[in-house]
Amino acid sequence: MKNKLYYMLPVLYISVFAFILYVNGVFTGDINSVSNLIINVGFLVVIGILLLISCISFSRLNEATDDLVSVSNEMNNRREAFQKNLWSEYRQKKDVFSNLLLNQQFEKYQRRIAVHTTSKGTVTEGCPIEEYINEDLLDQIGHTYFNSAISGTMTGLGILGTFLGLSLGMSSFSGNDIFAVSDNIAPLLDGMKVAFHTSVYGIFFSLVFTLVYRSLMSDAYEKLSFFLSSFRECAAPVVSPVDEDLSTMLIYQANMANSLKTMMDLMKGNAEEQIKGVDKIVQLFTYRMSDMLGNDLEKLGRNLSHACEAQSIYASNFQKLEESTRQLLEASRIMNETMNLTLKKEREIEKTLSGLSEDLSSELYAFSRMRNMYEKQ
Repeated sequence: MKNKLYYMLPVLYISVFAFILYVNGVFTGDINSVSNLIINVGFLVVIGILLLISCISFSRLNEATDDLVSVSNEMNNRREAFQKNLWSEYRQKKDVFSNLLLNQQFEKYQRRIAVHTTSKGTVTEGCPIEEYINEDLLDQIGHTYFNSAISGTMTGLGILGTFLGLSLGMSSFSGNDIFAVSDNIAPLLDGMKVAFHTSVYGIFFSLVFTLVYRSLMSDAYEKLSFFLSSFRECAAPVVSPVDEDLSTMLIYQANMANSLKTMMDLMKGNAEEQIKGVDKIVQLFTYRMSDMLGNDLEKLGRNLSHACEAQSIYASNFQKLEESTRQLLEASRIMNETMNLTLKKEREIEKTLSGLSEDLSSELYAFSRMRNMYEKQ
């Protein structure tokens, strides 16, 4: 009965609410602190709203998972009764589930399979039902994105109430001597009551809610697993990788091959006699052709012999021409190297003459200066 644990949340909430009212003197008429009462009631109202939303989502989740179990049991019973795959019944069946969201997802799955189903009802490509009915779908139905934050929210409210109560108690605490301090003890204790009460029921509801929420989701996932295994066993479409038309054609071709083989076996004896007769006809035809075309074939042979001799002479001449060309290219290469060497020598002689010319100019310049000095003397 894990899916019924959330029924205890309203009972615990009412009990804690009544206890807080009793502690604050509502039932006895002895209310010590109105602010303490207002803060506690305000926090409990917020927690009550959160628990109410969670209980509604838990109820929706239970309806969906119970629907999954009901359909699974129906599939298992029908499979045992008829001993066959049930996809032919569920292929176009409407309103398989009572839950609207589950029906929508199953209809999407039906349309997906219908795209890959032939006119004869053969499914050529499958699709796992887990793509449409899975844990994410249950999380959407059960508002997991909201409920997963409730536990932390309640703990946070308890801590917030603690600091709020301490702030209220400290705000009324004043005085410098011991007599003034003793007079402010009562407001401080009232604030501490707020702090402790909110912390206690905040943490209490957080722990209880976590236990209920995890138990409920664990039960939901178990029911989902039961449905998926039942569907795969009882109603999942059987996939045929080969189309029926192609299969029929292959069978037809196999039958034709067997028929041809039988005919060949029956005609085997006659075929051997026919082959011998055809062999005699071919030999006679060859003999007649040799007799009629003998002279012409001899002339053709002589012409081919002359052509081969001419081709041999042409090949020899071409080889000699190739050798002469190769020698000419070699002589050209040697002459080119000689010219390059000559040019190099000329450059060296030019550099030598240039150096001698410069030396001669220097000597003439020196001689000219000596002559001028001599004439001046």
